[in-house]
Amino acid sequence: MISVTRLDGREYLVNPHQIESIEVNPDTTLIMVSGKRLVVREECRTIVDEIVAYRRLIGGFKNEE
Repeated sequence: MISVTRLDGREYLVNPHQIESIEVNPDTTLIMVSGKRLVVREECRTIVDEIVAYRRLIGGFKNEE
């Protein structure tokens, strides 16, 4: 799970495998596979870095290399 902060300051844990895409316009919006949209304070690059760190932690890249 990765940690994100909603615009109202509430912190959430999100399963990065459920993120379908990320939009920046100008707020960062996570579009989930369910269709739900989460507008967060973090920049897109920060989210991507957290996803990569999480996948390394769980060994998610072993069968992708």
